[in-house]
Amino acid sequence: MSVLIVIPARYASSRFPGKPLSLLKGATGQSKSLIHRSWEAAQHVSGVDRVVVATDDERIEQASRAFGAEVVMTSSDCANGTERCAEAYENLGGGFDSVVNLQGDAPLTPPWFIEQLIKGLDKDQTADVATPVLRCDVSALTALRNDRSLGRVGGTTAVFSAARHALYFSKEVIPFTDTLHANKHTTPVFHHVGVYCYRPTALAAYSSWPVGPLETLEGLEQLRFLENGRNVLCEEVDAKGRNFWELNNPEDTPKIEEMMRKMHME
Repeated sequence: MSVLIVIPARYASSRFPGKPLSLLKGATGQSKSLIHRSWEAAQHVSGVDRVVVATDDERIEQASRAFGAEVVMTSSDCANGTERCAEAYENLGGGFDSVVNLQGDAPLTPPWFIEQLIKGLDKDQTADVATPVLRCDVSALTALRNDRSLGRVGGTTAVFSAARHALYFSKEVIPFTDTLHANKHTTPVFHHVGVYCYRPTALAAYSSWPVGPLETLEGLEQLRFLENGRNVLCEEVDAKGRNFWELNNPEDTPKIEEMMRKMHME
């Protein structure tokens, strides 16, 4: 399969303006922008033919070209990362078997997450999109609950069928559980990792669909696929002891930097 990775990035954000250019300090004390670290994460994925940054902002374009990234300029009308990926794919002239959306706020995404998505979508011909889910340990579940209790929109959770097709995604912690979960490996909550692997036909159709009520309420772009009857494959991935968290809010910066230090990421 020929694979394109698109890293969509926008400067404007109600929760964290300028997020792609915010700096993250690694284990050696070196600071790099979020978009730079996301691009570096993409370079470690095997079996990929091309990696591009897709943006509508000249500041992000200039910063990305400075560290060696290929940049595709897209419209400021793109409502979310999926629409930006669709436009970037069209601007590049298509020609790939699958398109990966590596959102620019997840620099800790392990390469094997994406590699598993690509293989999973190829294997499940009934799925239009594949996305990773990570079973929460007690620490991760507590972090999700703490964000919600403080009124912050943090990570997203997912529930799915026996066939691993998504039933719903939410910024609330689902499914409901009031158990303490003494065994750190057996919580029933799955953290959705914001990476997607699309079939080009599904990606092309996405922008033609109206925004539905669930996408509007949750602010989650992947719900548009569910609201239009498309199958989203949830690939359960193994972090292999590696920490994972997205940069959703400015308050997440020290948390991610601490994880990077523990993983000896430069």
